[in-house]
Amino acid sequence: MAAAAPAEAQILSSGLLELLRPAVREVDQQVRGVRESQLDLREQIDNLAAELCRINEDQKMALDLDPYVKKLLNARRRVVLVNNILQNAQERLRRLNHNVAKETARRKALLESGILLPGSPSK
Repeated sequence: MAAAAPAEAQILSSGLLELLRPAVREVDQQVRGVRESQLDLREQIDNLAAELCRINEDQKMALDLDPYVKKLLNARRRVVLVNNILQNAQERLRRLNHNVAKETARRKALLESGILLPGSPSK
């Protein structure tokens, strides 16, 4: 019965890792996609703001486009803020994935060496 407990713990540990790994990868890919679209959006906002400034300078009669430029710049600031939040979340996911893999490897090594883990049955 003592040999079954480490084997069961190893199966559980491996199962948890295999359960979490695809979810972490999927979230990581989705965060990457969102970050890329945020960068594209920021670039388009910058281009639109520059174009509005150019149009404003080229117009013979004065159009007050400054409020629109300010709104675009504010939207750009929010896009940059969201991008920073996504970057931080992606880094936390990467660390979580690393820690799960490290803990799984540690537990597997302990199980293979025959040392009982805390919370596992003694016999």
